[in-house]
Amino acid sequence: MDDLGVITARVRTHLVPAVLALAHPPWQHDVWLDPATFENLDHIFHVLYDDFCDADHPERYLGIGLRTEEEVALMRQLGRAIAAVEAEVPEETDAAYLRAAGWPKVVAAAGRLARVMVDEDLAELLALHEARAGDISP
Repeated sequence: MDDLGVITARVRTHLVPAVLALAHPPWQHDVWLDPATFENLDHIFHVLYDDFCDADHPERYLGIGLRTEEEVALMRQLGRAIAAVEAEVPEETDAAYLRAAGWPKVVAAAGRLARVMVDEDLAELLALHEARAGDISP
């Protein structure tokens, strides 16, 4: 794996779990609404907008945290769904976001993106495994 591949893998170890969390309402209620846990919606937003991507302009992360144009397009859709909820929510609390009428659209967009990201990561893992198996063959 080259240096860019290592960077992509490291970024995705943060990005994919954040997207998976957005796609999983039981997790959101059990974890984000528990003040004793580290993860909350603010953490997820920092991952998606500040630290490892920019959901408003995801094309800049193609080849870094996002592997394909499809992932870029789906991240943009997720960013738009989140922006719609932000405009809807009068108070910026995790509970208010989860109660917002537009929140199911965030969950759906995250679910579509999560499926593609996990598929891409599994394909990459399989390719690495096959390449290594080819190196070991007699």
